[in-house]
Amino acid sequence: MDKEITNIFGIRAIIEAIESGSTINKIYLQKGLRGNLYYELDKLIKQNKLATSLVPIEKLNRLSKNNNHQGAVAQISPIEFHDLETLIETTIGAKKTPLFLLLDQLSDVRNFGAIIRTAECTGVNGIVIQKNGSAPVNAETIKTSAGAAFKIPICKVDHIKDAIFLMQASDIKTVAATEKTEDLIYTVDLKQPTAIIMGSEDRGVNPSILKMVDKKAKLPLLGEIGSLNVSVACGAFLYETVRQRT
Repeated sequence: MDKEITNIFGIRAIIEAIESGSTINKIYLQKGLRGNLYYELDKLIKQNKLATSLVPIEKLNRLSKNNNHQGAVAQISPIEFHDLETLIETTIGAKKTPLFLLLDQLSDVRNFGAIIRTAECTGVNGIVIQKNGSAPVNAETIKTSAGAAFKIPICKVDHIKDAIFLMQASDIKTVAATEKTEDLIYTVDLKQPTAIIMGSEDRGVNPSILKMVDKKAKLPLLGEIGSLNVSVACGAFLYETVRQRT
């Protein structure tokens, strides 16, 4: 599977792409759009819970490489996203010990790509991201992942909490990476079915999510810096899982 990143532009073209079932990564809209055609697009965006961003016209000109975008440009995802519930059932049915990775509003595409690459190398069964507020799967993500984004299932959910509920209902233990605990990752049993949750670069895992998880764990920091890059921390968590399981 090797799809090029595709930008489509023009309100009618985007409406047709949505109605045809194309996987829309994100829609960029010019501030202040009006008119019946725009309202039709806006209705479809809300019905399908698509990620949008209001941007100045200069960005739209760059994305479309011309000025005939009518105030709207959509990025078609280069990958097909998977249904999380189906993926969980398939993984359990294959008699594998499930290992999932949940990313709570990670926003940097390079970190995202690096995490996808490490996840594929460590046997993660699937990565879960949130529909809104998460880094997109774009050209830079694909490049940084060294193509791993085409090899590992990626799922989108309305909220990471939805994924946590599904994991827990399937007897998959949820483990959040956070400094707000005394437990080191090395003391956590990762041989059982596990979903590891990594937070955003600036604020970590959301406090409301920390209240839901089965376990919280951290890495020891022996220097003066108070935190690790999220992709590095994720790699340490995943390889501790590999160590325990091999």
